[in-house]
Amino acid sequence: MKNIILISLLSLFVSCKQNTTESTTKDVEDTKVENEEVSEKIVMEWDNDSLIYPEEKHFKNIRQVTFGGDNAEAYWSFDDSKLVFQSNNEDWNVGCDQMFKMYASETFSGNKIPPMISTGKGRTTCAYFLPDNKHYVYGSTHLVDEACPEVPLRKNGKYVWPVYDSFDIFISDLEGNITKQLTNEPGYDAEATVSPTGDKIVFTSMRSGDLELYTMNLDGSDVKQITDELGYDGGAFFSPDGTKLIFRASRPKTEEAIKEYKDLLAQGLVQPTEMELFICNADGSDLKQITNLGNANWSPFFHPSGDKILFSSNFEAERGFPFNLYLIDLDGKNLERVTHSQTFDAFPVFSNSGKYLAFSSNRNNGGGRDTNLFIAEWQD
Repeated sequence: MKNIILISLLSLFVSCKQNTTESTTKDVEDTKVENEEVSEKIVMEWDNDSLIYPEEKHFKNIRQVTFGGDNAEAYWSFDDSKLVFQSNNEDWNVGCDQMFKMYASETFSGNKIPPMISTGKGRTTCAYFLPDNKHYVYGSTHLVDEACPEVPLRKNGKYVWPVYDSFDIFISDLEGNITKQLTNEPGYDAEATVSPTGDKIVFTSMRSGDLELYTMNLDGSDVKQITDELGYDGGAFFSPDGTKLIFRASRPKTEEAIKEYKDLLAQGLVQPTEMELFICNADGSDLKQITNLGNANWSPFFHPSGDKILFSSNFEAERGFPFNLYLIDLDGKNLERVTHSQTFDAFPVFSNSGKYLAFSSNRNNGGGRDTNLFIAEWQD
């Protein structure tokens, strides 16, 4: 979803929409075969090992992709050949987060700028490829105001995120042309991701009066509410087989915490400093809490096996930082630290082949505040 501590496909284009379950299944199977073929052709030029800390045994190789600004939420195309990500890099002529496209082997340093594939208007968040690899879904505020909205970071001395009621979800092609608007309910609609099986979208919406998870078909039909408990439910992803959802959530319990949450939400704000991970079936059933670590546990993503979750957390920090990546079993056991940064590692996303991991990090930024994209070759 949206970027959480440092920063922040839904419907196929009409010509891509499938008419039968059988044809959809066949296309998904064909896409998986194509993914394997394309992934074999991706040629990475790796950086030296100085970007990998000695304890980071899951990283065989690594490459820094961006050099400046805040770059986050890089998501792979279904064939693993491309990624779409959001950036506010001023050198790329944007005033706030916009969407950019890259090929998996590209690096953007110096004067090299990736193509922007959003409108350049308003603020955007959470882009995700559709199965055709030619369209993607993302959230944008541009219909309400073409200018970048203000970004409040603190309220009453506490860190907050804005959840703009002007966010709606759109489909665009990779040339930046919006082909469909998928949501038009009052309030926040964003954080859309697509099932690896290519048939469903999950997103966060305020349409019930609280921030809950919903699913819909790729054409925007059959919207179903998945969660229904007070608190911010967001950043959801499907399991590799599409049967489960992993997400982050706040769960205010005391009278004071509930009042604070509701008061902030009425102002279009949330406080993301206390969040845990939850898992459920794709229809919302069998909801379980995975973590109980304290502080902020977020940006979860399924390991390619479907048996573990990779996520970001600062539960070991005393004063907010660092954030590192951790692996944990679906039942909350066998917690393992993956990265060993002293600042910020988050937004981990495995390629569909399971060979590569894209993530955002403050490593190698010269001690500044830039958050850059990295791609690592993963080993279990």
